[in-house]
Amino acid sequence: QVQLVESGGGLVQPGGSLRLSCTASGRIYQIAALGWYRQAPGQQRNMVAIINVIGESAYAESVKGRFTISTDNAKNTSYLHMNSLKFDDTAIYYCNVKVWATAILNDYWGQGIQVTVSS
Repeated sequence: QVQLVESGGGLVQPGGSLRLSCTASGRIYQIAALGWYRQAPGQQRNMVAIINVIGESAYAESVKGRFTISTDNAKNTSYLHMNSLKFDDTAIYYCNVKVWATAILNDYWGQGIQVTVSS
């Protein structure tokens, strides 16, 4: 099994920055992608940023130019760098890893961490 532990959330003013971290442990193999998702109150969980094992990344339109996903493979850690934060960025943020199990992709999730953008 894979365990993901997140850190770095909190309260930030509009226009501010935060960096979320996600450290993975356990049986890590055949990773397809690492990503960050968020769920605002009353909303579905949506993809924010994802990066595959080749290093290709994709972002939700709402965060392009403001958020950056990166990885430190030696530390089994992914990061979400968030700049120019807006009120609408308030959500619980979840890190994710997609791993292959035979021909099936399995998802593992972090515990979720609150990001609140407020004046």
